Amino acid sequence: MLSGFDDYAVHQVAETIRHVGPSDRNFYDRYYANLHGSSDELFLVMGMGQYPNLGVQDAFAVIRRGTGHHVVRASRTLGDRMDNSVGPFRIEVLEPLQRLRFVLEPNDHQLAFDLVWEGAIPAFEEPRQYVRRHGRVLFDTMRFAQTGNWSGEIEVAGERIRATPDRFGGTRDRSWGVRPVGEPEPPGIRAGELPLQGLWNYVPMQFDDFSILYMVNEHDDGERLLDEAVRIWADPSREPEWLGSPSHEHELIPGTRRIRSSVLRFPGAPEGPLEVQVTPLLELHVGVGTGYGFDADWRHGMYQGELVVQGLSLDVEKDADRMIGLIDSASRFELKGKGGAFTGYGLHEHMFLGPFSRYGLRDFADGAP
Repeated sequence: MLSGFDDYAVHQVAETIRHVGPSDRNFYDRYYANLHGSSDELFLVMGMGQYPNLGVQDAFAVIRRGTGHHVVRASRTLGDRMDNSVGPFRIEVLEPLQRLRFVLEPNDHQLAFDLVWEGAIPAFEEPRQYVRRHGRVLFDTMRFAQTGNWSGEIEVAGERIRATPDRFGGTRDRSWGVRPVGEPEPPGIRAGELPLQGLWNYVPMQFDDFSILYMVNEHDDGERLLDEAVRIWADPSREPEWLGSPSHEHELIPGTRRIRSSVLRFPGAPEGPLEVQVTPLLELHVGVGTGYGFDADWRHGMYQGELVVQGLSLDVEKDADRMIGLIDSASRFELKGKGGAFTGYGLHEHMFLGPFSRYGLRDFADGAP
C-alpha cells in the first residue's frame, strides 16, 4: 500500500510507510495542541491521530467558553498517511518543528477555526514513557513538546474571536508509540487494573524568555514512573537546563478531584531553588466527548465507519455529572527564585487515577475531604 511519504527517504523498517514496525494494535501517532488567551475567557484543545494497525484516523476539537463545552469530532478509515485531514479537520506543517496550521472548516456544529501556530522555543524531546505489566507492554511512547503563540480566527456558538500572538499562547506536542487505544480489549489477568495509576501531572509553562516543562506520574506509594523538569530558553543557542526532581503541593476542591491551586518546587535547580505558584484560570474536561475519556461510543482509534462527523454541546454546570476524568486548565504561573520573579501562562493538566492518599483520595472515584 504505497503513499506519498514512500517517495521520501524516511523509512524505518522494510515496509511501506503505511505499515509501522510493531504489529501491536495499540500503535498510534498523534498531534495535540491547545490555545488560551492568557485569561479565563476561553480554552481550546485540538488533536488528530493515526492508528495504522486499526485502520483509523480521527480528530477532535473541544472549547470551553463560559459554561459551554463544545466538541466537534470526526473519524475515517486510514488511507495515505501523508493525508492530515479528517472531514472538516486539517493540519498543515508549514515549517517543521516551528509553524503549523490547524483548520476546522465551518460545519453544522458550534465550533470552527483557522489558526497558525508559531513555536516560542525549540521543540523538545521529552522522556520516553514505558510501562510493562504482566508481560504486556502497555505504554511505550515518545513525545516532543513546544510552547508557542497563535494567530487566526475562532468561531464558537456564533461568536467570532480574533487570536493574536501578543496574548494567545499555548502548548503543542507530537507523540507516537504504543498506548491503549481503540475498542476495549478483554482484560484477562489485568481485570480491575488501571493502565495508569496515581497522579498524572503535566505542566508546560511559558514565560517571555523561556519555558519550563514539568511532568510527573506518581503512584500512591510515592514511586514515580515519570519525573521531569527542564527550562528551555527561547534563544536556541542556550542549552536546556535540567531543574532536578520536582515536588508538588496541590490544594483540591473538597468533594472533587479537581485542583484549586498548586505550588510546584524545584529545589535542585542549578542556580538555586525555584517555586511556582499555579492558579488555574479555566478548566476544560478534555476527556468529555473527545476520545481521551471514558465515553463508550467514542475513543481514540475506535472504528466509526468510512467517515463520521459529530458535534456535542454541554453545559459544565448543568451537566456536571459528566465532567470527569482528565482536566486541562488554562493557568497562570508565578515563578520566584534567585533570578527574580516572572509571570507566565500555559497548561496545567492533571488526573488522579485510583487512590492517592497524600491528598485524601482513598479509592477510584471519591473526592478530597
